[in-house]
Amino acid sequence: MNSLPRRQFVKVTGGFVTGAAAAGSAPLIDILTANAQSDKGLSKDYPNAIAKYDYVVIGAGSAGSVVANRLTEDPETTALLLEAGSPDTKPEIQIPVAWPTLLNSEMDWAYFTEKEPYLNNRKIFSPRGKVLGGSSSINAMIYIRGNSRDYDRWQALGNWGWSYQDVLPYFKKSENQQRIVSEFHAVSGPLGITDPIAPSIVSQSFVEAAIAIGYERNPDFNGVHQEGAGLYQLTVKDGKRQSTAVAFLRPILNRPNLTIQTGALVTRLLFEGTRTVGVAYIRNGTEHKVMVNEEVILSAGVFDSPKLLMLSGIGSAEHLRALDIPVVVDLPGVGQNLQDHTLVSVAYQATQDIQPAPTSNIGEGGLFLRTKKSLHAAPNVQFTCAPILFVNPAFAREGPAFTILVINNHPKSRGSVSLRSANPKDPPLIRANYLQNKSDMQVIVEGVKIARQLADSAVLAEFRGEEIAPGADVSTDKAIRAYIRQACDTVNHPVGTCKMGFDQMAVVDSQLRVRGIDGLRVVDASIMPIITTGNTNAPTIMIGEKASDLIKKRRSNF
Repeated sequence: MNSLPRRQFVKVTGGFVTGAAAAGSAPLIDILTANAQSDKGLSKDYPNAIAKYDYVVIGAGSAGSVVANRLTEDPETTALLLEAGSPDTKPEIQIPVAWPTLLNSEMDWAYFTEKEPYLNNRKIFSPRGKVLGGSSSINAMIYIRGNSRDYDRWQALGNWGWSYQDVLPYFKKSENQQRIVSEFHAVSGPLGITDPIAPSIVSQSFVEAAIAIGYERNPDFNGVHQEGAGLYQLTVKDGKRQSTAVAFLRPILNRPNLTIQTGALVTRLLFEGTRTVGVAYIRNGTEHKVMVNEEVILSAGVFDSPKLLMLSGIGSAEHLRALDIPVVVDLPGVGQNLQDHTLVSVAYQATQDIQPAPTSNIGEGGLFLRTKKSLHAAPNVQFTCAPILFVNPAFAREGPAFTILVINNHPKSRGSVSLRSANPKDPPLIRANYLQNKSDMQVIVEGVKIARQLADSAVLAEFRGEEIAPGADVSTDKAIRAYIRQACDTVNHPVGTCKMGFDQMAVVDSQLRVRGIDGLRVVDASIMPIITTGNTNAPTIMIGEKASDLIKKRRSNF
């Protein structure tokens, strides 16, 4: 994507930080604390294991960082948090406007799908955070919980305890809300949620344009209803990013019962029969094994959680045997049910300089709507206004510009994640099948037309120059569809590959326990049975909060 120029990265050397010295504002580096049980006689099957913890959490991302924090609130509980990526020491991570420079950097797994048959056989770039905080350290920081109907649908599928009324306390538990204190919001959580500090005049005018053509104003997309236009709230505090590493890990670096290791690539889970007893990981070229008293929590993300399950013998028996991986449990749903939000850009030259402020997340203005109110109970399209050119490289050009992103909230297409090989260092094989379902294409066509209506409003007239993408000559539905196949991309919201439920393809139950396995849960966006309406970071943090109480066998009374 063409966006802000790449910035110079600053080299920061890693080291060790422990105890009170780590509790201030220093970046999270590599924290090793003496909280593990000793190294001998830990398991008859794994005599070379180096340590034992109550819990091992795999992945320090949007959910894993939350789980590590909440479990170690009990000083008698020990936990090891393993992160394959680096410490979050790069200054660009904390500068909101710099997030595009983090994509395809050393802090990004930089995955690609296979050739997408419905997108002109293009391989689609699919970034995922490879750093403490995971994708919350490289995303656009938009705080959207989703629609209340999303969670009621989850419960209707048999996932008891996941209705909107059940999950709302967990959203509130995380939240330190700058502006709105109500039945929907709270101020005592660790995660800073704020309004944009200096939103672009174009983003503000986009909201007014939506009002002018008949959409309602909505000052809170996470309140009583979601539909309407407004400025997004952000996971930003004091002008800096609030990743889960910043919000949930940095304040607890002096906890003696928490160990955090970066650069630790988990290669397999360890079993005694069908009970998970530990994990194996590679760090600095050496394999280590650690054991658990209670559970392993798999929070490696939508692509890597199913990958690790399959590498460990949990997945489709046919697929595993083809790679000579011994089958522990035949779970055909592992890696299936992949869902993601797609986007298409409608972009214009700007008649004046509208560059975003350093505190901007770039995607500032939002609009949620139903293209056909008789057919959609919740907003099926989301629009985001950005004061930059954010387009397929084929449409790149110089000069100021603004972009209206058209996003399909409820895709019907489904993809999959599978193993490329039995080598843990190989990336997963991702088939997203974007726009496989014809209705997904039609939703985006309708969205492109609405985006043009917004841009053509009198409110945006003073900023609007020539249409860059798709271009004024793209006017028929056939031409718009051709443009979409050429330019459609992902919003980077993949979910669903270890879905929660009780049908044949479910991977975890409503307690997030892996079916057929003891001592193992999956806690990340992969457990979503159906994708949420809007950005997925806040729901993933909620999943981490709720899972922590499930593990501790208690219910939040927040």
